Amino acid sequence: MILNLILALLTGGLMVLLFPPFNLSLLAPFVVAPLIFAAAREPRWKLRFAYGYLAGFAYWFGLTNWIHSTLAKYGGVGPPGAWALFVLLCMAKALQMGAFSALLRPVLQSRFGIPAVAALWVAIEWTQIWVGFEWLNLGNAGQEMSVLAKLAPITGVWGMSFAFALMSTVVAGILLKRRLVSLWLLAFALLAILPELPAPDKGSRGAVAVQPNLENDTIWTPELAATVGDRLADLSFAAVHGRDADFIVWPEMPLTLRYEDPGTLALAAKVTASSGGAALLTGSVSRAFGQLPYNSALLVGTNGKVISRYDKINLVPFGEYVPKPFDFLVNKISTEAGDYRPGSRITVPTSKGHRSGTFICYEAVYPDFVRQFTLLGAEVLFNISNDGWAGSVAARHQHLQVARMRAVENGRWLVRVTNDGVTAVVDPAGRITNTLPEEKEAAMRFRFNYRSDLTIYTRFGDWFVLLCALAATASGLAGLRAPTR
Repeated sequence: MILNLILALLTGGLMVLLFPPFNLSLLAPFVVAPLIFAAAREPRWKLRFAYGYLAGFAYWFGLTNWIHSTLAKYGGVGPPGAWALFVLLCMAKALQMGAFSALLRPVLQSRFGIPAVAALWVAIEWTQIWVGFEWLNLGNAGQEMSVLAKLAPITGVWGMSFAFALMSTVVAGILLKRRLVSLWLLAFALLAILPELPAPDKGSRGAVAVQPNLENDTIWTPELAATVGDRLADLSFAAVHGRDADFIVWPEMPLTLRYEDPGTLALAAKVTASSGGAALLTGSVSRAFGQLPYNSALLVGTNGKVISRYDKINLVPFGEYVPKPFDFLVNKISTEAGDYRPGSRITVPTSKGHRSGTFICYEAVYPDFVRQFTLLGAEVLFNISNDGWAGSVAARHQHLQVARMRAVENGRWLVRVTNDGVTAVVDPAGRITNTLPEEKEAAMRFRFNYRSDLTIYTRFGDWFVLLCALAATASGLAGLRAPTR
């Protein structure tokens, strides 16, 4: 039992090392193997669950420990309350890996147990979307692996998670002395016949990204907002510098003032769009009388009028809303959290004859949601964000790694503009083509292209997850009837 607990902790720790700030992605094919080996040897499901739960807790605690400082600083709960809430979050998220481990043994007992375990991993990993907080998936570790990344436009990130889980299951199968398990690795030969990712392209259209590097805890006044607006305009004009641009992009910013308020950002935005000859995309707060505000993205045309407004649909847990069952606790401790309401409609506006889609900050973690913008006609994707709330360099780069996968899945250029970093331009194969230094006021002119073709993932969404869920269920039922191996 002690050995199995150590193996479970090993899986949790190794998974943390896959992602920023460590980026040891070459470990990805092996990280789940210790947990699989431990669970496969344990006949009692409660102990299997305990092993997986321990691995899951270690993973979420190590990967997202920056959440504690965010809650302490911006959630108004103080360090002890922040630790309590963060530990509760890790305890809730660990349930998923606990479920994987508990269900693993009967699935592995079936005739097709090796791929079925990988399918079980994918099916349970997908549930992260619906359980409080979604972040990095196992497949995100393959971002730089161009051959494996060919799966993303077909299966989404889930196919890449399946591939790594399959490799780990084969390794565990070898340790368990299962016969012929290595033959399952021959399936990776199919990667050779998949379509190649889009080739590197310099792009033919111009745009400008502005990173203002504003302090999150600034006390904003209309006068200060007007000053910031003037500075944003100056940075924008310097980057455009008389050349054609389709967009000027300002990020999601830590301002609590409405775009429509006189003397704030509205005038600067209108002047920037009309003088720069480009549509201006900017974050804003939208309010209605007597109601909670929206976190919005506005597209302002060259005539100074707002072309469209998108209200953020998927809010940040503990930052923009408080998920159940934590709402009672946080509302009793602080009134500073949970003060936004979600939008209800995706918008895909047209500017200069082309359609674009903008998702805000944390929404980058939802594969099926982001694909809706492309499915509705977006030819380029924007992700405006303020990662200053995380207070962590690791969190910024983790967020960028998540967002890059959305570009590959949908075969679109992705322009990610942030308040203080990481501002980056990503091509349809997930390559970073331009970036700005972090925590510096800066602007850059970049090139991109519009694309109108649709990937298989964009057309059909999480079809692969459904297939994995069916396969894991069938294998689990068969394994329950099979003799113990």
